[in-house]
Amino acid sequence: MLIGEVARRSGVSARMLRHYDSLGLVRPTGRTVGGYREYSAEDVRRIFHVEGLRSLGLSLRQIGRALRDPAFAPSTLVGDLIRRTEDRLERERELLERLRTIDASAPSGWPDVLRIVELLHGLGSPSAARRQQALLAPAEDVPVPTELLARAVLAESDPNVAGALRWALARAGDDGVPSVASGVYAEDVDIRRRAVLAIAELPGDEATAVLGDALGDSDPTVRRHAALAVGRRGVTAAEPALVEMVVEGVNDVEAAEVLGELSRDPERAERIMNALAGELAAHPADSAVRIRLTQALVEMPTALAQDALRQLAHDDDRAVALIAAALAGALEGRSRD
Repeated sequence: MLIGEVARRSGVSARMLRHYDSLGLVRPTGRTVGGYREYSAEDVRRIFHVEGLRSLGLSLRQIGRALRDPAFAPSTLVGDLIRRTEDRLERERELLERLRTIDASAPSGWPDVLRIVELLHGLGSPSAARRQQALLAPAEDVPVPTELLARAVLAESDPNVAGALRWALARAGDDGVPSVASGVYAEDVDIRRRAVLAIAELPGDEATAVLGDALGDSDPTVRRHAALAVGRRGVTAAEPALVEMVVEGVNDVEAAEVLGELSRDPERAERIMNALAGELAAHPADSAVRIRLTQALVEMPTALAQDALRQLAHDDDRAVALIAAALAGALEGRSRD
């Protein structure tokens, strides 16, 4: 079979077939009287072998070695090709994300594109100071896609940079909620914590609903952040977690303040007072817990707080009794003023 026919049947150009010949990859076994290359069926089969290995990403040099040396094991080479392909795909994925980010910013001109590229480079810096600087630099009226900020805030471990990211995300309003909400349901607890902190600063019913889901999280830190956030939004479901925070002494002052805000509603106030009283009864020997609960009563409506504190002024725990008496006196003085 002459080279032209081989080219037509194999799909490999005559030029490439000549190149294979020059490299010794596929040398035709015969020549015509006129000196033209003549390929046998075995030669054609070898051409297909070469093309098959090329489709896996092997170089012609690697193909030559594989076909020449029967003892050449493919496992190492294939493993290397897998790693290279994975690296290439990762680079392509990153490029695709950058392009999508730029597209989402709806750039009106190349200066806008360059601003987003600069921001991407800044957020990708290993330096926390550089990342923060990129966020706080003048925006020049170029909208930053919320998807970019969401990805960054969910991955950021530096507290200062994370704060700047949450600030930037909050400027987008409730538009940022869908982009960061997925983090609340992530397997990685650090991502869930970052997500809850970010959503806590976003307005809207959607943000409140997502934070409400986080009240049932397995991680106590996530639950606490969520409880403080939804409690400030008037969500009664936060009450048990807030009372628990007072008992455990974690952000107990903040928790007591939020419980005080919730207790402005008489029905809630009665429920919260009962919960605090129940915890006082449940910890008869734990002075530190009972002191925190006593102090939390000050945030309740004055009349209810005074009654509870007067009773605690006669508590068997002297420290609790003294604190309760002092707080009751302070509330009475405040009432007279």
